[in-house]
Amino acid sequence: MKPKTFRLFIKPGCPWCTDAVEWLDGHDYTYETLDVSGDQNARREMLALTGQSKAPSAEIDGHVLADFGADELEIFLKKHGYAV
Repeated sequence: MKPKTFRLFIKPGCPWCTDAVEWLDGHDYTYETLDVSGDQNARREMLALTGQSKAPSAEIDGHVLADFGADELEIFLKKHGYAV
């Protein structure tokens, strides 16, 4: 099962964000990207969801994963029953 809503909060130039995007694209996930460097509303929302300003962070069908690497993302998705 793939997520219904998947929002990825990123900062351009962030190597962990690039890794997350490449991993998601390589596994055919559909997601919305929000640039927290250029969009203050996205930044405020990420802070409210995660309690921190580190990226990447994700909100996936109401589940939140903050400040992660691609390996942690894969584990998180499996834990919540999303196909990998």
